Amino acid sequence: MRVRLPPLPSLLLLLVLLPSPPAVAAATGPATWEALRGAASRRAASPLTQEGAAAGVLRRLLPSHAPSFRFQIDHKGGVCGESSCFKISNVDGSGKDGAEILIQGTTAVELASGLHWYLKYWCGVHISWDKTGGAQLASVPPPGSLPRVKGTGVKIERPVPWNYYQNVVTSSYSFVWWDWRRWEKEIDWMALQGINLPLAFTGQEAIWQKVFKSFNVTDSDLDEFFGGPAFLAWARMGNLHAWGGPLSQNWLDQQLALQKKILSRMIELGMVPVLPSFSGNVPVVFRKLFPSASITRLGDWNTVDADPRWCCTYILDPSDALFIDVGQAFIKQQIKEYGDITSIYNCDTFNENTPPTNEPAYISSLGSAIYEAMSRGNKDAVWLMQGWLFYSDAAFWKEPQMKALLHSVPIGKMVVLDLFADVKPIWQMSSQFYGVPYIWCMLHNFGGNIEMYGVLDSISSGPIDARTSHNSTMVGVGMCMEGIEHNPVVFDLMSEMAFRSQKVKVEDWLKTYSYRRYGQSNVEIQKAWGILYHTIYNCTDGIADHNKDYIVEFPDMSPSSFSSQFSKQSISSARKHPRFFLSEVSASLPQPHLWYSTKEAVKALELFINAGNDLSRSLTFRYDLVDQTRQALSKLANKVYLDAMNSYQMKDSSGLNFHTKKFLELVVDIDTLLASDDNFLLGPWLESAKSLGITEDERTQYEWNARTQVTMWYDVTKSEQSKLHDYANKFWSGLLKSYYLPRASKYFACLSRSLQENRSFQLEEWRRDWISYSNEWQSAKDLYPVKATGDALAISRSLFAKYLG
Repeated sequence: MRVRLPPLPSLLLLLVLLPSPPAVAAATGPATWEALRGAASRRAASPLTQEGAAAGVLRRLLPSHAPSFRFQIDHKGGVCGESSCFKISNVDGSGKDGAEILIQGTTAVELASGLHWYLKYWCGVHISWDKTGGAQLASVPPPGSLPRVKGTGVKIERPVPWNYYQNVVTSSYSFVWWDWRRWEKEIDWMALQGINLPLAFTGQEAIWQKVFKSFNVTDSDLDEFFGGPAFLAWARMGNLHAWGGPLSQNWLDQQLALQKKILSRMIELGMVPVLPSFSGNVPVVFRKLFPSASITRLGDWNTVDADPRWCCTYILDPSDALFIDVGQAFIKQQIKEYGDITSIYNCDTFNENTPPTNEPAYISSLGSAIYEAMSRGNKDAVWLMQGWLFYSDAAFWKEPQMKALLHSVPIGKMVVLDLFADVKPIWQMSSQFYGVPYIWCMLHNFGGNIEMYGVLDSISSGPIDARTSHNSTMVGVGMCMEGIEHNPVVFDLMSEMAFRSQKVKVEDWLKTYSYRRYGQSNVEIQKAWGILYHTIYNCTDGIADHNKDYIVEFPDMSPSSFSSQFSKQSISSARKHPRFFLSEVSASLPQPHLWYSTKEAVKALELFINAGNDLSRSLTFRYDLVDQTRQALSKLANKVYLDAMNSYQMKDSSGLNFHTKKFLELVVDIDTLLASDDNFLLGPWLESAKSLGITEDERTQYEWNARTQVTMWYDVTKSEQSKLHDYANKFWSGLLKSYYLPRASKYFACLSRSLQENRSFQLEEWRRDWISYSNEWQSAKDLYPVKATGDALAISRSLFAKYLG
């Protein structure tokens, strides 16, 4: 059933246009406020440049309406005063330029945000990543007939000044193969979402090359230091070295040129880029070049057997004078390359590594030294630090240790990212980071996995609770996912929290969301989203290890090891990795995280399928339909796997064969489903990797990097899988049939032989066979489709009838 609505009903308009919020909490202090605001104001592009940049966003998004909007930077504060804001009003008596709507704002980001707000809530538009269906713009009225704004206009102020974006590993899980064309679209998306504090990590290896050469480090020394393109994030953090490398000069030069384009556009839009700084990670040759320096070798980080080719990197002690020299040189080299464009720098100390001592005085001295290196390179430096360590190593970071690090620099010269505040907020148990400014962040995703998941209630209220709490030191909101391009509803709501001063009534908001996302109102779709809100997007159990379905993360275990405790009700077992500290209940058999009623979720899917005749031409609908069908079938496959294991335990060969056949059939059918949408294909990931290679050797290396990251991830032996295997798993057509299907087939075949021959399951035999196949697959060069085939709606209907009806 379909009901067409005007661009936005007046009732819904009242739900989204909220009163202007108050200024940032005074508890942060004037010095803090000025230090943070100064980073933007002193280095901002001219008003004319920013107005042109905002107009450029509009031209690329909606070229037909480029003359319909007029942009104006409020550089004198007549509209926004001391706050950051945008104002939407009418252009009365349309002039020769055809302008209908005037958008004023503090920076070009505010102008773009105002444009987005108007398109959303007056024109019923939805804007998401291309890989999640793209932009729904069909509901925009033609030029000359845009909806008018009531009265003198609507002004929306930011309740907190900063809207941060990215995780330090997003650069590897999502951005690694991007060219300028893709980056330009992302920066436009960032501006429309109101992001004004983005991480800018591209190309830093070229800067490090120049800095380290000034300390007599050679290119061959760096070949053993830099990781490969798909693993740069962890080489930067000192978790590993050389894995996937070396980096060619072509790569270094290419990425540096790309970074300059990225930064130039960010500055034009009034964003404040966050650049990297020195955390102490140095090449091994430093020990020979500087024998008296205090250099420590770190412990193993997730290799199979502490292989020195990849593990146990070297850290220069911040208390060593050489640390200041290197850190200062790195900051100055960036200023030389990019200009004086920012004063905010990221540095994450002891990322998933524990300090050598918990003595507060020592920790304080380290923090002071790190900041001194920054400030010598840039006297205005502000240290932005991920607060992940306070969660991942909570046993170490007690109050004395946290205070020692946080208070090692002047208040206002450090900002902490409360990285996992959507699930485990640190601000609540640290007295607001003991007076240090922080940003409330949503982490949401690990490894770039594909799974429908979210905590919408936390997103809609958490930032408000934090900002309005007693003595709040919150200065921003942020999105810190490890991977992007999934769960568009979550990111749509989270981005709005940068401009929301009151809690959002999610149920009402979702009615406008579903209308905007598909360009029309549909009763069945509204009911479906009501179910999704209370199921898939209502994860309140505090467990982080979602995205672990058996198809994409197959248990590396012998059935005999869990026979005594086998239970369908057991909860995911904790892996020995800092990403999974939330799993508090363990069982012998690791089981995928399930936080909702699959029966209810299947009802939502049925409603979506029923609405298909009305919405089948919508790319956003097709993406959501495929994603929901994939989700339902993958959960069914989990049950089928457990049924197969039960049959094995009972020595029921016919039952094992039946459930094995059904599991493998599900894998093939899900692959066929995913093949019907461009956004669930392996091919584009591999082709984008190869496209950056200039030589054949580079193309081969980049493809290996791309294949390895989404499969084994890290090193193996002949009989032991990587400790991080499947961490970055993906539900992609091509990957299921060519990688996950053979793995499951080999395992079940071994199970069947075990029963037939009446002998124990040969785990090592399966591992050797499987690892050998995986190594071959990672090095292979076979091609995969880059365009969808098949009718997504017809396939979803067929599979629903086959498995779920």
